[in-house]
Amino acid sequence: MTPSFEKVRQLLRLLPGLGHRSAERIALHLLVEKPAKLAPLLASLEAAAQCVRRCDRCGSLAEAPLCEVCSDPKRDPASLCVVEQVPDLMALERSLAHRGTYHVLHGRLSPINGVGPEELNLTTLEQRLRDEPITEVVLALGNDIEGEATCHYIRECIHGIRDTIKVSRIGFGLPSGSGLTFADPATLRSALEGRRDVGA
Repeated sequence: MTPSFEKVRQLLRLLPGLGHRSAERIALHLLVEKPAKLAPLLASLEAAAQCVRRCDRCGSLAEAPLCEVCSDPKRDPASLCVVEQVPDLMALERSLAHRGTYHVLHGRLSPINGVGPEELNLTTLEQRLRDEPITEVVLALGNDIEGEATCHYIRECIHGIRDTIKVSRIGFGLPSGSGLTFADPATLRSALEGRRDVGA
């Protein structure tokens, strides 16, 4: 292969979820098989890089200070669903199970990987708990040790701010050790409907 092709393939491999073969297939597709797709793709990426940002309120994707969910007056402001990453929010939105708002942590507690509370989007969450009429927080985090630790930390933060807020945790229907991104909509709906109170 040519040095230019190899450079593209190596850069594609840096993207999450792309291994050697996937990166090679994409590079071949864009550079050799369907080169007409390359220019619009590059233009879209450059345009998105200029305007896509994090929502000031929840941390999701936005092209304005607030994302579509946060700026939707039909959303229930009393119910807040906390997720680890934006793809988790997208998966829950596809399930149509949650009609409240969201908060994206952009990770979870993982001391072994150097991820503490300071690395997560918790300051904005604490501010929302103080300022917004939230009566329930649904912790929609992965069903593993790090997810449990993050849930415990957030629950303690919530009760330290306002102990009248109900804290619940999804889990029903999600296999142990799994996340939300790859769960099907029916499973996510079942998990939200079967959430449990994690109490004090």
